[in-house]
Amino acid sequence: MRRHRWMNLSMAVVIACAGLVSGCGYNDLQGLDEDTKAAWSEVINQYQRRADLIPNLVATVKGYAEHEKETLEGVVQARASATSVQVTPETLKNPAAFEQFQKSQAGLTSALGRLLAVAENYPTLKADQNFRDLQSQLEGTENRITVARKRYIDRVAEYNKMVRYFPTNLTAKFLLHLEEKPNFTVADEKAVAKPPEVKF
Repeated sequence: MRRHRWMNLSMAVVIACAGLVSGCGYNDLQGLDEDTKAAWSEVINQYQRRADLIPNLVATVKGYAEHEKETLEGVVQARASATSVQVTPETLKNPAAFEQFQKSQAGLTSALGRLLAVAENYPTLKADQNFRDLQSQLEGTENRITVARKRYIDRVAEYNKMVRYFPTNLTAKFLLHLEEKPNFTVADEKAVAKPPEVKF
């Protein structure tokens, strides 16, 4: 009889522990952490794809617009700056490193915009099949970057909520030592909030 009581008591303790572990969000937090890392990897993958396209694009434009040397050098320098930022999983835990990464990518986006604006001045360049293919690939990559960033933003929002909500915030803070992850922001929120001026 005594042995039977111990077995029942042991089973009750195991069931109670399982209930506590599932209620504390340990597994959910681990899963969300992995989801954010996977989403971040896809963002990096798309930025790398864009960086890989740039040398071909610059070489094609260079053949037609040799005297636009300043613009071409700006793109090359922006690419070098963007690819020199070391991106690791630790970047997600460091808001300053994340902001530096974001600024370097924004600089590259701006330089590419100037390069494509220069191309508008050269009808023969715009007609070049190689340039059109590269431009199309670059536009597709920019769309992929947008989608990857959106997925990352969604995952981080879900993760950050779980890290902040009670009682999972206790598990996140004291057991797993997890903190909120930084998210993408708009470089100049005031400019975005201001309606554009339309002049005719």
